[in-house]
Amino acid sequence: MKIQKPFITHEVGSMAKPGWRVKPFRKLAITDDDIQKARDWGRRLDIEETPELVELLSKRKGFTKEEKARIKWFSSLYGIRLQEKAGIDLVWDGEQQRVEMYEHPVKRMSGFQFRGHVRSFDNKYYRKASCVGKPGLAEDLHTQEYRQMAEIARNDVKVPITGAYTIVDWSFDENYVKDLTPGAADIHERRKKARSQFLTDVSRETIYPTLKSLHEAGAHYLQIDEPAATTKRDEIPEFITSVKESIGDLAGKTFFTIHICFSNYKLLFPHLKELEGILDEVHLEYANRDSQESGTTPDKRFGYEILHDLKDTSFIVGLGVLHIHTDFIEPPELIRDRILYAADVIGDPGRIMVSPDCGLRTRTWGVTYDKLCNMVEGVNLAKRELGIG
Repeated sequence: MKIQKPFITHEVGSMAKPGWRVKPFRKLAITDDDIQKARDWGRRLDIEETPELVELLSKRKGFTKEEKARIKWFSSLYGIRLQEKAGIDLVWDGEQQRVEMYEHPVKRMSGFQFRGHVRSFDNKYYRKASCVGKPGLAEDLHTQEYRQMAEIARNDVKVPITGAYTIVDWSFDENYVKDLTPGAADIHERRKKARSQFLTDVSRETIYPTLKSLHEAGAHYLQIDEPAATTKRDEIPEFITSVKESIGDLAGKTFFTIHICFSNYKLLFPHLKELEGILDEVHLEYANRDSQESGTTPDKRFGYEILHDLKDTSFIVGLGVLHIHTDFIEPPELIRDRILYAADVIGDPGRIMVSPDCGLRTRTWGVTYDKLCNMVEGVNLAKRELGIG
């Protein structure tokens, strides 16, 4: 399912959660500042239901299960309206319904037990699980979540889900390797086989049915997040196979994008070409590696070198134009130049979609909103430069 409209914009997936969204679930009291921020953002985003949220938050603490669910709904509403107000084409709520990208799906799968928290980066942590049996779906991962987002959103909705390889790579394995004997002559081959079976089971038994359920529910844009894709360079072929098994017979029936970030992208080639006709878009991170100087020459846009490897593929290029680990607000002119450089390399504006490098959950909503607004303005500047609508 291809799109030919040039420079469609989207946020990759995650945004920060407001304090008033987090505190009720941590049994912390809502403060005057929390309520004022809910009121201010509601006014800024033209949210008519804000008085209901303010009244709800005025309870301060002791929220019921139903009240917490309503607070989460409001957080989704605010997240979607923020993206729409910024002018984003494909929207999502910034994972307001999820703990984070790993724990949310794994806690809804059978065959896993959580072992404790580990640090991912900065002061961000996630609960790491161990596979103790064959993985399966214990409950719906994202379909009900999508239906709620679709009811709220005025724009098209994109659903991000965590891919099979990342789930496997970020988990301990106590199941598939339990019969391996340390020191056996064929230990490496057997370990590799066990790893492949773990990956196959997650792909076929959890990710494929999730994607199928979302497709049947009407989701037209599905994003597979695979930040771990190049973690082990000798497992790139297994990663490619896991994507094929996750999508299966759904290829061509809806728009599939894969998001890979902060990696040695050279390791993906030529293996990535096996996914042509299966994936529509490949989204990578570029701005993090790039200069902040204006210009459309290679010496200014050195962060976009991997575009030359994507040029001769059939993929739509998901172009990261915002650095997500800094509060630097990229000027529209810088974003324009990054887009123009990519358009020149790829040769077809219809093969480029524009977004931040990754999710913006490490930034405040104020910084996120300003970055996204400038991203949309940068797209408009690039279109005018190229004389396209």
